[in-house]
Amino acid sequence: MTAPAQPFPLAAESGTGGILLWIVLPYVCLAIFVLGHIWRYRYDKFGWTTRSSQLYERRLLRIGSPLFHFGILVVLLGHIGGLVVPKSWTAAVGVSEDAYHLTAVVLGTIAGICTLGGLAILVYRRRTVGPVFSATTKNDKAMYVSLTATIVLGLAATVVANLVGGGYDYRETISVWFRSVFYLQPDPSRMTGAPVLFQLHALSAMLLFAFWPFTRLVHMLTAPLGYLTRPYIVYRSRDVQLGARAPRRGWERIG
Repeated sequence: MTAPAQPFPLAAESGTGGILLWIVLPYVCLAIFVLGHIWRYRYDKFGWTTRSSQLYERRLLRIGSPLFHFGILVVLLGHIGGLVVPKSWTAAVGVSEDAYHLTAVVLGTIAGICTLGGLAILVYRRRTVGPVFSATTKNDKAMYVSLTATIVLGLAATVVANLVGGGYDYRETISVWFRSVFYLQPDPSRMTGAPVLFQLHALSAMLLFAFWPFTRLVHMLTAPLGYLTRPYIVYRSRDVQLGARAPRRGWERIG
């Protein structure tokens, strides 16, 4: 990656709105995202959970959850590839711009539809199944609204730009701006000229990430690695009669 030569090169030409939206807001949301997770883990470890409602209903969950999670995983990988990897890198390994664009649009659209469909099933389940709805908090409702808005805007931007419009190469503008934020040399001019739907999608994503640490979405940043190293759980019976069969080796009664 090549960093911009000068910090804030076109900040003055972008106006106050551009500076606030594409320089100040990203760093505010990023700070809340990082510090919020640290605070949540330190002071709310027992709340660091999905608050699973599987015991209340499984039929709809069995359909909606895999559809949403696999779809959002593909969407996430696509965003990492599109925003983080420069065009020069894909060209260097022999991937043409047309091939990359076609693959990104087709897979992105399919993954977006799967994610939105899975989310619709989960929201329908949460609204129509009594026990699940009773366990739904105001925080959950706000999270679902924010998540849905971000997904819908991203899918709409992709479809409108490539089906209604003549296509839009976001790797020349949005991707460059995204990387410049992490260079600490943000270039807001890359975003002020982007289509409105892409701008709205970026704004909704930043607000979602700022809200993220305070929702059940925190579970996406953890993995049950402790299960691999934790000791066996030993069960001891209080019954005098242990049954007719002899215990297996290693399971003999002690004491």
